[in-house]
Amino acid sequence: MRRKIPSTAALISFEAAARHESFTKAAQELSLTQGAVCRQIASLEEFLSVELFRRSRRGVKLTEAGLSYSRRIATQLDAVERDTLSVMGQQGANVIELAVVPTFGTQWLLPRLKDFQKQHPEVTVNLTNRTRPFLFADTSFDAAIYFGDADWSGTQSHRLMGEHPVPVCSPAILGNHQQLNAETIAELPLLQQTTRPYAWRQWFNSQQMSIPRDMTGPRYELFSMLAQAAMHDMGIALIPAFLIQRELAEKRLVIANPQALTSIKAYYLMIPERKVESASLRAFRDWLVNQANSYNLGK
Repeated sequence: MRRKIPSTAALISFEAAARHESFTKAAQELSLTQGAVCRQIASLEEFLSVELFRRSRRGVKLTEAGLSYSRRIATQLDAVERDTLSVMGQQGANVIELAVVPTFGTQWLLPRLKDFQKQHPEVTVNLTNRTRPFLFADTSFDAAIYFGDADWSGTQSHRLMGEHPVPVCSPAILGNHQQLNAETIAELPLLQQTTRPYAWRQWFNSQQMSIPRDMTGPRYELFSMLAQAAMHDMGIALIPAFLIQRELAEKRLVIANPQALTSIKAYYLMIPERKVESASLRAFRDWLVNQANSYNLGK
């Protein structure tokens, strides 16, 4: 069955015209005549049976339908461009598309990835941020690193390390104290992590304390955001020390209390069962597990 899709040329002309809200500027960007752009957009409007622009002597302006459609089309064209560049860049190479939780990827994995490249120059590892589980069948990912309990259907899991976050803050908040007790911490603004909504409650419970406001405070999705907020004296945060090693070494953050929060959850490498025989993935798995073991032994 033929797909109900307009021509790519018409979509590209429309996206450029919508972005500039000008047929003239779109024509200049695309190296076309203004008339050619007008015809492409007119053919698209006829195809859709929807008016995308209102024309006047002063120029063109997107309709509500045109604005909504332009946003969707821009996203889809960006995806097509990324996929095209990815295929062009591979040129037969072994490529691993890895989904990774953001701060772990930037703070722990990336500083070590050069070692894998040296050992396996034939394999390229591409990283994309994903904070929650997904269906591998619906994506192009070959594997994922995520924090959880390894309960991910259709995958093979490899435990890397636990998290063990500790309360951290700026030196200004710590002041002249060597550390802050739980009672003092309970009085400070508590910075919350969106994907760990009960972290502070669990930490206070481990201190045999019940704090009514343990789930209040600004919420941030990433540990890197928490770290920035803490460095700017906005409050105290629970962050794994291995994700803020530079900040701790440079004294931009300090450990306010050494009591770590323990959890049965951990960072895992997840590989879909249909991919477990891939030679490049096996090489990456073995390298990554070895790196995690070396880190765990060196703590």
